[in-house]
Amino acid sequence: MFILSLIARPGTLETALVSSLRNATGGGAAVWLSQGEAAEFPLDHVPSNLEELRVAVADQADLNLVPALGRRKTMLLADMDSTMIQQECIDELAEEAGVGAHVKEITARAMNGELDFEGALTERVALLKDLPEAVIDRVLETRITLMPGGRDLVATMKAHGGYAALVSGGFTAFTAKVAGLVGFDENRANTLLVENGTLTGEVARPILGREAKVQALEEISARLGIPEADVLAVGDGANDLGMLGRAGMGVALHAKPSVQAQCELRVNHGDLTALLYLQGYSREDFASA
Repeated sequence: MFILSLIARPGTLETALVSSLRNATGGGAAVWLSQGEAAEFPLDHVPSNLEELRVAVADQADLNLVPALGRRKTMLLADMDSTMIQQECIDELAEEAGVGAHVKEITARAMNGELDFEGALTERVALLKDLPEAVIDRVLETRITLMPGGRDLVATMKAHGGYAALVSGGFTAFTAKVAGLVGFDENRANTLLVENGTLTGEVARPILGREAKVQALEEISARLGIPEADVLAVGDGANDLGMLGRAGMGVALHAKPSVQAQCELRVNHGDLTALLYLQGYSREDFASA
């Protein structure tokens, strides 16, 4: 048994669209998880034209198909930049250093999988050399904003016995703050090296990238004593593909085109609460963050 999920921006999901898709696929009774935003219905088979249906409604809603069994996950493994926050931290630091445009170009290519992640990170961090360490706090206060729905996602999963880990190719100076604000149980990231109050232009080794995120999935799930099938992973860049493919539920959130092409579950209209709808939670089930 499968569940066909439809998620749109609040107030834009029309009953007619849900009914049309249900009739076209021979689905069961529709259930609204949030009126005008998220609905779903059961299917006893995978539609042969699933991708065609997804493309047909792409401008209106995110269409995803998930197995009905084991939908609710007990561990959240999340990327940070452009996933749990709306920015790329290194790009914001680069703006302060006066090299914003150059670094943003490298970041975009790296996240799209066009460049080696470790090499691209090393090159970008080198451009931050001699930037005062105090700039990090200023960037956190003035440039970084949380992705909508993140607190609801973490609080709701934790209220149901879940565990939340933030794993980023960014920097611990940011993940520690974001993890505390959102409610994560732990965080892993790279460490910017500092001497005499200024950035050295280097990052501590080993560099946490794609393989380290997979390693985090393996280590944390083993420590918790849960199967990897019980992990929900979310990210947007090429260095997230390993954990997205390995987790029981891997979601590409507002991801780069090359990343979406390799992920079965994609969210482009919804915010992070879409990950709760994909697990079958209704808005009334959301825990207070």
